[in-house]
Amino acid sequence: MTSGPGDLGFYVCGFVLLLVCAAKLPALARRRHDTLLRASCLLLFAGGCQMILAAPRSIVTLNRVTGIANVAAPTVYAVTTTFAGASLLLIINWRPGPPGLTRRWSRWCVAAYSSVVVAVVALFWAGDAPVEQVTLFDVHYATTPFIREMIVTYLVAQGVAMAAAGVLCLRWSLQVHGALRAGLRVLAPAYLLIVCYDVLRLVAVAARWAGRDLDFLVDPVSVLIATPVAVLGAVGFALPLAGPRLARTVRVLRQLRQLAPLWRALRHVPTPGAVRAPLPWWRTPPAVLLTGRKTALYDAILALAPYCDPEVRECAYRAALLHGGDGARAAATADAAMLLVARDRQRAGLPQPAGTPSMPVRQAWDLLPLSSALASPSLPYLLNRLATPQKAAHHE
Repeated sequence: MTSGPGDLGFYVCGFVLLLVCAAKLPALARRRHDTLLRASCLLLFAGGCQMILAAPRSIVTLNRVTGIANVAAPTVYAVTTTFAGASLLLIINWRPGPPGLTRRWSRWCVAAYSSVVVAVVALFWAGDAPVEQVTLFDVHYATTPFIREMIVTYLVAQGVAMAAAGVLCLRWSLQVHGALRAGLRVLAPAYLLIVCYDVLRLVAVAARWAGRDLDFLVDPVSVLIATPVAVLGAVGFALPLAGPRLARTVRVLRQLRQLAPLWRALRHVPTPGAVRAPLPWWRTPPAVLLTGRKTALYDAILALAPYCDPEVRECAYRAALLHGGDGARAAATADAAMLLVARDRQRAGLPQPAGTPSMPVRQAWDLLPLSSALASPSLPYLLNRLATPQKAAHHE
C-alpha cells in the first residue's frame, strides 16, 4: 500500500498529541507523584505514537529499517495496548473515589496491561510471520500459531479497557454537570466505537478460523471508525479543560456587549483624578477589558454625582411607571435618564443642582440594568418630557 492522504491525517493527529504531551512535561517534572498527570501524559504519548506508527508509510518504513517482516505489527499493538491501559488508568484516577480503592485499581490496571504488552511481544517472536502485511495482518495471520494468540490478546485487552472506560464515563456523567459532563458524554461513545472496532476485527479473525472470508470488516469497514474516534476523543478530553474557560470568556463577552450602550453614553465623561489606561480590545484579554470598562463607568458615574438631580429621577420614575414599566425596570430607566441629564448639564457647564448629594441616589450602581435601560424605547420619551436636548435622546 502506498502512502496517501491517510498518512497525513495520521501524522498530524500524532504530532499534535505529542506536542500537547510535551507541553505537560514541565508540570510532570514538578509533580512527579501526581498519578492523574502521569496517566494523562502516558495517554497523550501513547496516542501520539500510535497515530504515527499506524500510518501505512510508517509500517512499511519500520519493517524495512529493522529488516524484520511485520515487526510493525507487535510495535503498533503494544503501543495500542498501552494507550488502552492509559485510558482506563486516566478514568480511574480522574473519577473521584476512595484513595485506597483508586490506588488498588490503578496498580491492577498497570500490572494487567504491562503483562499484555509483554505477551504481545513474546507471542510475535514465538510465531512466524514472513510475508509483509500492511493493512490485513490480523486476518492474514489469523490461523498462524502464536500470531493468532497475539492478535486476539491485543484486541480483547483493548476492547475490555475501552468498554470499561466507556461505562465509567457514562456512570460518572450522571453525577457531574457542565463541561465535565459534556466531555464524558463525548468520550463514552468514542470508547464504545473502539469496542466496535475490536469486535469487527475479532469477527473477521473468527471467520478465517471457520474457513470464511470477511476481510472487508478489517479494511475498509473498521478503518472508517478511526476518524470519528480521533475527533470524539480529542473533543472529549478538551471540553473539561477548555470548557470552563470558554464559558467564562463567553460570559465576559456577553457582559461587554450588554454594557455597550452605557459605555457609549459615558465614555467621554471627564473623570478628574481617575487614571484610565488605554486598553486596546485587540490585545487585551476580555476579562481585563471588562474590569477596566466597569472601573471607567463607575468613575464616570462618580464624576456625574454632583450633577445628578433627585427631582429629575423622581419625575422620570413616575413617567416610567405610567409608561408600563415595573418597579425595578422603572427605577433603572429613571437612573439612566438622571445620568444622561447630569452628563449634559456637566458638558454644558451648567451649575450643579441645589441641594444635590455628593453621591448618586443609588449607592450601589448595577451597571447591566442601567445599560439595558439606555436601550429602552421609553427613554427617549422620558428625555423629551425632561426637556433633554435631542442629541441626548439618541444617546450620542
